[in-house]
Amino acid sequence: MKILILKPSSLGDVIQALPVLRLLKRHLPNSEIYWWLDANLVPLLDGDPDLAGIFPFQRKRWAGVHRWPEIATSIRTMRAKRFDYAIDLQGLARSALFAWLSNPDVLIGLDNPREGGREGARALYDLTPLRCEPGTHAVDRYAAVLPLLNIPVRWDFDWLPQRPAAAASVQEKWSPKNEQWVALIPGARWANKLWPIENFSAAVKLLCKNPDLKFAVLGSSEDKQLGQTISSAAPGRVLDLTGQTSFHEMIEWLRLSRLVIGNDTGPMHVAAALRKPIVALFGPTDPRSAGPFRQLENVLQASEPPCIPCLKGRCFYPDRIACLKAITPEQVFNKASALLA
Repeated sequence: MKILILKPSSLGDVIQALPVLRLLKRHLPNSEIYWWLDANLVPLLDGDPDLAGIFPFQRKRWAGVHRWPEIATSIRTMRAKRFDYAIDLQGLARSALFAWLSNPDVLIGLDNPREGGREGARALYDLTPLRCEPGTHAVDRYAAVLPLLNIPVRWDFDWLPQRPAAAASVQEKWSPKNEQWVALIPGARWANKLWPIENFSAAVKLLCKNPDLKFAVLGSSEDKQLGQTISSAAPGRVLDLTGQTSFHEMIEWLRLSRLVIGNDTGPMHVAAALRKPIVALFGPTDPRSAGPFRQLENVLQASEPPCIPCLKGRCFYPDRIACLKAITPEQVFNKASALLA
């Protein structure tokens, strides 16, 4: 059996879709499973033990008309696999169209407001599960396709298997040894998901009361200024790794950490997949559907202003990001201390 999964982006969404891959491969061990993935995220799944291959989606490159022959070549390559099933977990027009053009015997999709219910994607699907209840977590929404293939949904699998080469690289480059590390994730894709950096610094200073703790700041090169600010707040206790780790090195840093403190962003979902305790800082989004999986009790989100959760990529409230400013360093310190204890 050959199966194509379509979930091109983003980092957090791909991580939350991985249980579909893991459970398919567990119950259909002889299947060949492929993934249609944004080219920037290919290193994340490259070499995954459960994947037979990846079809890169060159979103920016293919925007130009002169690149359309490349799209045609990619589609022909997919069609040549003669997929039995294509599973569109993105639920947008382009993912549904690529899934349909791959010419599977059966095209499976979702019928939710976020997946399948927008842009007419639902019209191209052969099968969909029942629409999920409002507030259903993304992981559970994606996993809803599995019963259509008679795959039982159980959670006793290794979500992110260790990459020995990446783990060795982390030890060689930074020598974390057996220190008690707290991973910090101060960045996010939306500016209005950022807990104020001065609050991050203040929380780190409070946690420095525990002399055994060390802090690793994780993020992309775009988060470099955030990492430097936190580092300067606790010299000698903070290791600024922003822009320095590969995907797999970032995952291994989270794996060796005792605790993770972070905004609503991709690495937070990686930490949840690794079942690490998380202090998750939420403002404009709904943690019921986008929070750390099975850790809603560790989410900090204010009750005011009344627009929470606005679900918007920009803040229009007069007191900008008042929702995140309302979360105090003391609250984070207390929650983190309880989890560390």
